[in-house]
Amino acid sequence: MHNFVTHLECSKVGDHYKYDEINNLSKINKPLLVKYDLEKIKNKFSRKDFIQDFSQLPGFWKYQYLLPLANVSSVIDLGEVITPLVKVSTFPNLFFKDEGRLPTGSFKARGLALAVARAKELGIKKIAIPTNGNAGAALAAYASAAGIESYVFCPKDTPPINIKEAELQGAKTFTIDGLINDCGLLIAEHKEKEGWFDISTLKEPYRLEGKKTMGFELAEQLNWQLPKNIFYPTGGGTGLIGMWKAFNELKKLGWIDCEFPKMFAIQSSTCSPIVKAFNEGKDYADPWLNAQTLASGIRVPVAVGDFLILQTIRESNGYAIAVDDQEIIRERDNIATTHGFLACPEGAATLAGYNKALQMGLVDENEKTVLFNCATGLKYPMPEVNNKFHE
Repeated sequence: MHNFVTHLECSKVGDHYKYDEINNLSKINKPLLVKYDLEKIKNKFSRKDFIQDFSQLPGFWKYQYLLPLANVSSVIDLGEVITPLVKVSTFPNLFFKDEGRLPTGSFKARGLALAVARAKELGIKKIAIPTNGNAGAALAAYASAAGIESYVFCPKDTPPINIKEAELQGAKTFTIDGLINDCGLLIAEHKEKEGWFDISTLKEPYRLEGKKTMGFELAEQLNWQLPKNIFYPTGGGTGLIGMWKAFNELKKLGWIDCEFPKMFAIQSSTCSPIVKAFNEGKDYADPWLNAQTLASGIRVPVAVGDFLILQTIRESNGYAIAVDDQEIIRERDNIATTHGFLACPEGAATLAGYNKALQMGLVDENEKTVLFNCATGLKYPMPEVNNKFHE
């Protein structure tokens, strides 16, 4: 096993923390980033080695040189795959990256797989998570496989399949009156007494490392070129930040030499703190009051990594766009009936955002664009069927 981690670093002020110690946030309560000895990797391995040396490992685990595990035996294999790029035929250069093909049916598998594997290496015995659904299901699966106790807290209006899935896969699962940030506060209040490690979005360093593998996959799938635009459903924003980290690491290694994509953060108009902060030119987002949207995965009123999301959007010359729930459902239904593709509401939100960006002149339909469908549509409520056949 090759491990090239040098240290952890505060994303805001840059002070260093030890990789071999258990860490949550930095001293100033900002996310910690994993740093690698990129010069050493560059001198020792080629891009070909990066994708082939560990090709016997499933899916995203093969990108070991730029992942933070100490031992290859720590890999938790639930049958991870490289998720496909599915063409949207009504547009010449539009693709969905379908994350619903991953274990537990969502892109949360990436972050939780890495975070749980690393927690196992650090000797952590109990993990707690606040979730709008998919992260709880992913934690439950990977923690059970790793022999770690898991505790899942979700709003009571979370899609029922997610709640049942987490419980069935071994997590002690609780629903509360409130939103995901209320679940997070409950964990913070009880974690010391209960002995829980808090694995909330960006409150530990390793979920981000799992999410950045979306960036590695895109680069490899597109023959080491990158799309012109990426549309990402944004709640906590780990994937958006993670992909940007991945692109920068690949560039510093000399393994890509192309323009970076414009990063588009897509939110619901009834919960859009990042869009509001972007439009107001702010570096941080104010908490969103009375957050609601049927796209439960992006119902995140306050994100600990808000400044990193905004920084990524601006560095990429991207944009933040809010779409209505009606637009989300319209696009979900449209893509299902015309393309046979069952998107989750958050994935459909990216298509609604793409259409808006076209109207605003922010993108061109001939530019290669990737939309992220973050989970299988099977995990969400669907319309009732009341048709009766009359002979």
